[in-house]
Amino acid sequence: MFLRVLSFLIMLVFITSCDLFCPPKDKNTSDLDTIVDFSSVDTFPSFKTCDAIIDKQEKMDCFRTTIHQKVGAELQQHSFAVKDSINEMVYVDVIINSEGIFSLDTIQASVNLKKELPELDSLLKVSVENLPKIYPANKRGIPVTTKYRLPIRIQLKE
Repeated sequence: MFLRVLSFLIMLVFITSCDLFCPPKDKNTSDLDTIVDFSSVDTFPSFKTCDAIIDKQEKMDCFRTTIHQKVGAELQQHSFAVKDSINEMVYVDVIINSEGIFSLDTIQASVNLKKELPELDSLLKVSVENLPKIYPANKRGIPVTTKYRLPIRIQLKE
């Protein structure tokens, strides 16, 4: 009987004293930030010419300017014949994957523009695919896939 009571008391001590065997938590350490905002990136995608820029806003502006120039130059190589004058905006959604490769997602254009320039979709696709490989956007040091909306103004006269 004495052995049973002693065994019970020893078990009770072991069960209730688990905190004695665990190392204490350091109260000076802060909790890890686990909330990740997936709607923004830490660094924007950048072309080789923009890579030396440190300021985040300037780097974003350089990326936008460069992509507009490259797509615009590609489109200006083609001549278009239209019946009516056109002055419209086309929105091209471009996906830049984590390897820095461009792909065309969607093209938003008016019905009138699609009727006047049926080959515009294929030309935009080719011009996006001809964009050079770039450094992808980063989120917490990891390359991520991003989507960029490219507004293009189409101005053509009869």
